[in-house]
Amino acid sequence: MAEPYGNYRDTDGQPGGDYGGEHLVVRCTVVPDPGDLLSRLPEPAALAWIRHGTGLAGWGEAARVTLPAGEDRFTVGEKWLREVFEGADVRDEAGRRGSGLVAFGSFTFGDCSEGSVLIVPRAVLGRDGSGTGWLTTITPAGEPAWHAARQRALTAPEQIRWHDGSLSALEWEQAVATAVGRITRGDLRKVVLARDLHASAAAPVDARVLLRRLAARYPDCYTFACAGLVGATPELLIRRDGREVSSLVLAGTMPRGASAAADARLAAELVGSAKENEEHRYAAASLREALAPLCLTLELSTVPELVRFANVQHLATRVHGTLAVDRSALALAGSLHPTAAVGGTPTDAAVELIRELESMDRERYAGPVGWMDTNGNGEWGIALRCAQLAGNRARLFAGCGIVAGSDPAAELAETQVKFRPMQTALEQAD
Repeated sequence: MAEPYGNYRDTDGQPGGDYGGEHLVVRCTVVPDPGDLLSRLPEPAALAWIRHGTGLAGWGEAARVTLPAGEDRFTVGEKWLREVFEGADVRDEAGRRGSGLVAFGSFTFGDCSEGSVLIVPRAVLGRDGSGTGWLTTITPAGEPAWHAARQRALTAPEQIRWHDGSLSALEWEQAVATAVGRITRGDLRKVVLARDLHASAAAPVDARVLLRRLAARYPDCYTFACAGLVGATPELLIRRDGREVSSLVLAGTMPRGASAAADARLAAELVGSAKENEEHRYAAASLREALAPLCLTLELSTVPELVRFANVQHLATRVHGTLAVDRSALALAGSLHPTAAVGGTPTDAAVELIRELESMDRERYAGPVGWMDTNGNGEWGIALRCAQLAGNRARLFAGCGIVAGSDPAAELAETQVKFRPMQTALEQAD
């Protein structure tokens, strides 16, 4: 097991709490290539945003805010974060995107849901594509210096038991059929319906175990953890690097085939499907409509490409632009959410139908999740292929885009494929 870079906590052993207006002392230094970031996490309460072995891993809490429900939760969150950033004493020797003071965040899907959260860790270990590493420590001014602690051992989940979510499989199929009926009569053009699934284990689930398993199996996804929400999302909502922004829109799904021939057949079916292409067009158009007014230039691929992951393949549109206005990564995420990839078209009608038919609160599922630094740079994905952990329990989520040509049984099968990454992460033997 790799040695930790340090379990930075208060000297009394308690993690930091809400930001109370005190200044934060931030020190960031270059360190030797840390290798596997996830192996360096010293405790189960992990924070992470990692793809292909690069990104950020954090632990502890120097500052935290849980935001009330409301359309303004992104604005309120950014105001809080700016106050934290502006009051900090930062010394950043690494000088890289994501070094120095950063915050992780995860926002609710719906305006009516409470629980959006922003966390400034006690420590962040970063690694870029060149193998350069950096370690940032964050301490409220006036507090005693922290000390390194031993890494807590990992315990794999055992005795997993599964339980129905808010709707049974049959009830969810009926909800899909109702949605298709509403679309057919012209109430809306697309709606994304999700369902949940509950799991319980013999002991509290260690997020680090799930993160390692997800990162190993889905390296092309963004493996994330924030306030107990853990997953591996394929969908990048927005990346900001200075004035440059990019996004990856995914909508339209097929499973992977068991053989090369079967895989190719399913890929051809996906690319040629009028239903899947219709679903994708709505998602790409909604992102373009929201992002274009903020950009000097905006380029979208004219024809969706095929993107393959370990268990599914998607239609994808890549987006690149140059900002015309000074908007942070978090502000951009708030402006784009919810896209038609997770809500529907038109947005208001789709969100209203989601509330009516899903019989559950999505909480932070399908909301933005990611990070931002003091320069406003950052990456925010859509919280998909994920589970909310609470002690020995896990709540999994999966959803599908519903259009006029959707078949309830086929959509149910798609959710089962999308549950599989988290189910496997919970059940697999190491």
